[in-house]
Amino acid sequence: MNDTIRQHIKGLVSALPHSPGVYQFFDKHNTIIYVGKAKDLKRRVSSYFVENREHSAKVIVLVKQIVDIRHIVVDSEQDALLLENSLIKEHQPRYNILLKDDKTYPWIVIRNEPFPRVESTRQIVRDGSHYFGPYSSISMQRAILDFIRDVVPLRTCKLNLSASAIKSRKYGVCLQYHLGNCKAPCTGNESEEEYKETIARVQAILKGDLRPVRKWLEEEMWSAAESLNFEVAERYKQRLNSLTEYQARSVIVSSTIVDSDVFSLLKEDDMVYCNFLSIRNGSIVAVQTVRLTPGVDDSDEEILSYAISHIVERMNIRLAKEVIVPVIPSAAILFDGITFITPKRGERAKLMEFSERSARIYRAEVLKNLEIKNPERHTERLMESMRRELHLEKQPRHIECFDNSNLQGTNPVASCVVFRNGKPSRKEYRHFNIKSVEGPDDFASMREIVHRRYSRLLEEGAELPDLIIVDGGKGQLSSAYGVLKELGIDERVPIVGLAKRLEEVFYPNDSTPYYLSRTGEPLKVICHIRDEAHRFGITFHRHKRDKSFISSELSNIPGIGQKSLVELLKRFKSVRAVREASLEELSAVVGQSRAKAIVEYFNK
Repeated sequence: MNDTIRQHIKGLVSALPHSPGVYQFFDKHNTIIYVGKAKDLKRRVSSYFVENREHSAKVIVLVKQIVDIRHIVVDSEQDALLLENSLIKEHQPRYNILLKDDKTYPWIVIRNEPFPRVESTRQIVRDGSHYFGPYSSISMQRAILDFIRDVVPLRTCKLNLSASAIKSRKYGVCLQYHLGNCKAPCTGNESEEEYKETIARVQAILKGDLRPVRKWLEEEMWSAAESLNFEVAERYKQRLNSLTEYQARSVIVSSTIVDSDVFSLLKEDDMVYCNFLSIRNGSIVAVQTVRLTPGVDDSDEEILSYAISHIVERMNIRLAKEVIVPVIPSAAILFDGITFITPKRGERAKLMEFSERSARIYRAEVLKNLEIKNPERHTERLMESMRRELHLEKQPRHIECFDNSNLQGTNPVASCVVFRNGKPSRKEYRHFNIKSVEGPDDFASMREIVHRRYSRLLEEGAELPDLIIVDGGKGQLSSAYGVLKELGIDERVPIVGLAKRLEEVFYPNDSTPYYLSRTGEPLKVICHIRDEAHRFGITFHRHKRDKSFISSELSNIPGIGQKSLVELLKRFKSVRAVREASLEELSAVVGQSRAKAIVEYFNK
């Protein structure tokens, strides 16, 4: 921002009133890049141009692009909220909330036509038709459609059933009529009023209320039975059975919460997922999840307000009188007659958990689809997530982890495992025999291996890691960090220590552990690194311990020197195998006289 623009901005800010209103930031192309609302315009806009460590990276980038500011004064915060929402929808500014509408959901539509058809669609046309959904999967939508057609007789043909066409006897009955799936309104066998009653029952099903359909089926079944029309009565009984099976399969979420809507937010990286559940008569009748990119300065309350407004408008629905939310949306005052509840426990809290799980499942599907198309996207997202979670300056593409292994001070060894882009790089794994430490001293052992590893890398001019992980608590971390300071690389390479509890991470010169998210991917990667370090170190330690035991045991045999010992180890691997070997097998390795000595030794 040059001096001329800076002075221009300063003048605009100083002229702002202490009133509620909406402000707009423009870039050098005279494009609106951000729209915001404020209770006090001057105070709010001034805050962008005051240096503040709490400013996010997005805010810093936004401020650098501002060349002009315009504002609109309104009478109240509510008016500011309405105007802000309208301007965001109209201009879609780059740094405001952006909706990622990259998925079309299946709907069930009741067509606006004579004798309406009930069909599947993915496109909403404002022609007076009634739409129900959207459904989270095509299989769910098809199951509901199949059930409706099993239970309620409806036409499926595309004939033009105008009054004149029916009156002229233009059409004849089809196979669906003979199968009992349609009452043939095309021939005048069913009046438009009777068909409207059938459609009303379909609407009740789609709204989650099965009582009208059950009552109608029971009445029709008993009426047919009283008329001794048992074949028809059996048909209605089968439909009642289908109704019972469908009700058993449907998601009944509560016997006490009858009508309610649920919204949840899942924040991940630079994306927010908002899930919506519609509950009618205790059953989930609609599910939808939308993806949003938050703006530079949007709170959870503002993100939720935008998502609710979008879902209500897109689905063309009326919210229930009770809406369960994680936070009270900033636009709550715009929804007349609706109570927003943020539950802490009980059935409503369980509904919120269910909605959050649905959002996580949707997020996983989205990421999976994106990462199948672009595998590097997954790596980039994972590395960026680890950078943020561990508070690093750059992504930890190259990680090294150290672990000590000894048994009561015997055969002390250590391991170093290397991960690149979140995956093991096994060819770079290294073992260390502890040379300078006597007895079980993990701290001294850690100092030795870290010094040997990085002094060698520095001598060779090799690449240093982006992150060092020490398996152990504060003591091991302090020992390793002291070595990095001695080598002069403590500011070049970040280091952390892992406590016994996997989610606890220690940083140098800080006695308080930092807790990682238990559900995040960074913790999974760190667990994998630690497990690999354990496995690699224990395998080496076990091999060395076994070899040491074999050597000490066999060296007690008269006539068995170092050369014979090596040959026996190569051939038999273990003391047990040597003990069980025959004289001929031993003679083939160390000669007959030594073989006899071995047999005599073990026979004692």
